[in-house]
Amino acid sequence: MSRPVKRSLTLRGHRTSVSLEDEFWKCFREIAAKEDVPVNVLAARIDEARGVEMGLASAIRLYVLRHYRDKS
Repeated sequence: MSRPVKRSLTLRGHRTSVSLEDEFWKCFREIAAKEDVPVNVLAARIDEARGVEMGLASAIRLYVLRHYRDKS
């Protein structure tokens, strides 16, 4: 697995960055494409649903994991 890479996102008009491994980023983009939403919109949805104790990168990783786990 690759090392996390910092990428920029815009969530509800505010710029932020998230560090994700390439594998997670690729899957995250695939999920957004399948749901026919921009990555920033999907990230904003995940951000709104996460708890205050969890960082955005962790929330995205768990979203990706659950997405593919629930498909099987």
